[in-house]
Amino acid sequence: MVYRCHLQKAGIWTESYINMSLISSYYAGKNVLITGSTGFMGKVLVEKLLRSCPEVNAIYILVRPKSGQSMQERVCDMMKCKVFDRVREDFQNFQEKIVPISAELTHPNLAISSEDTERLLSCINIVFHCAATIRFDEPLKHALRLNVCGTQRILALARQMQKLDAFIHISTAYANCNRRQIDEVIYALPVDPKKLIDSVEWMDESIIREITPQLIGDWPNTYTYTKALAEYIIQQDCGKMNVAIIRPSIVGASWQEPFPGWIDNFNGPSGIFIAAGKGILRTMKANNDAVADLIPVDVVVNLTLAAGWCTAVQRPKTTMVYNCTTGGVNPFYWGELEHHVISTFKRNPLEQAFRRPNANMTSNQLVNQYWIAVSHKAPALLYDFYLKLTGRKPRMMRIFNRLHKSMMLLEYFTSQSWEWSTENMNYLMGQLNAEDRKSFNFDARQLNWPEYIENYCIGTKKYVLNEDMSGLPAARQHLKKLRNIRYAFNTTLLVIIWRIFIARSQMARNIWYFVVNLCYKFLSYFRASSTLRH
Repeated sequence: MVYRCHLQKAGIWTESYINMSLISSYYAGKNVLITGSTGFMGKVLVEKLLRSCPEVNAIYILVRPKSGQSMQERVCDMMKCKVFDRVREDFQNFQEKIVPISAELTHPNLAISSEDTERLLSCINIVFHCAATIRFDEPLKHALRLNVCGTQRILALARQMQKLDAFIHISTAYANCNRRQIDEVIYALPVDPKKLIDSVEWMDESIIREITPQLIGDWPNTYTYTKALAEYIIQQDCGKMNVAIIRPSIVGASWQEPFPGWIDNFNGPSGIFIAAGKGILRTMKANNDAVADLIPVDVVVNLTLAAGWCTAVQRPKTTMVYNCTTGGVNPFYWGELEHHVISTFKRNPLEQAFRRPNANMTSNQLVNQYWIAVSHKAPALLYDFYLKLTGRKPRMMRIFNRLHKSMMLLEYFTSQSWEWSTENMNYLMGQLNAEDRKSFNFDARQLNWPEYIENYCIGTKKYVLNEDMSGLPAARQHLKKLRNIRYAFNTTLLVIIWRIFIARSQMARNIWYFVVNLCYKFLSYFRASSTLRH
């Protein structure tokens, strides 16, 4: 390793250097620029830098006004976030190291003032580009502006930075999901991204919507498509910069840091877990034997910081790509996921659940549609009818329609598996010393899935829904009440069926008595066998 060689040549390579964090030492005194810092992964990245690299000089974050909030208000809200609690305990004035810069990715020159631009160009040592739209159904023009044009503008700014050591781009493992085997390389595209952007820019939105399926080809949505375009743009426009691309799969709650199970949004699996825990989601189209390639956010962030250090110090001649996935090293399947999510929410129920947690995963479209009709639409219509009778506004059918739309967007990823090579990940892991493997752990082979899923589900309860764990006894009591209601409903339904169909027909009664008698004989046989064994 280059950094180690420099220490050896200088005659200062000692045991103390072996035990110190080389990653933390690199970031000491450095100025870091982060885009997307107010997002889920961005916040964890900022927190990790502040906590594990306390000697970092400054963290510049690009922030835009949003939803009626000014840049200062958004940064203030971000600093209050629970994810910074550990940093707050150790460094009360950690905010002083964060320097917000007003910016807008979709505007020329990022809408950064000339004064701020000059400051960034003169001091930034490393750039982490995390900003992107992650909506699967984002209109193509907007996705291009954010994910591709925004990346172009950040690259243009970075190329002018006088002290830049490395540029790290956060992509997705599904950028090339139209392939089954995905290597750690940037693939050629069937279209020139710049020509596509020029063509789309003058088109009417309605025309773009119509031709989007033809434009994206065998990519499932605009998100994965534009992420592939962004990777290609980086390869074409990076010049002589030292660049690395991180490709995480489905990013989920934290595994260990800053504390287990931290999550702050409904995106991806979080919304599915909450819907299942509330008893709203009862069926899902998925292949039980397909890999659910979840990756904890802190694993991604640790890899990102390690890659930043390695890229800056080793200065590789080509763009390094890191597939940050679990399927190849520690696979976990959708069938297993469903079991652990449901069992966790039965032990630790969410408050005011609509029904008891229960889910049916199937890869059969007809079976899935049957369960949607029986377990989703029918209860929703009955509940909305009850709300109307009691003078309240119906809402459950609207919730189910939104849920079904989200599930349809996810079916592509829950129905199949991919194979990702991880040679570069393994190489980077081999460059870390003992301290860095502990402090910046991204070895997913150590992940205990049942424990992680339980912490994840509890995290959605505590941090997304803001439910206090002291309310568990009441939530469990509510589940018992729902169970009793279900038993009463099933009994009533059975009596109605008996009165309408069975009691009026001698043949139906004979069949019914035969089935009951057969069940009784089986129970008597097993009871007798059990008595003999004991």
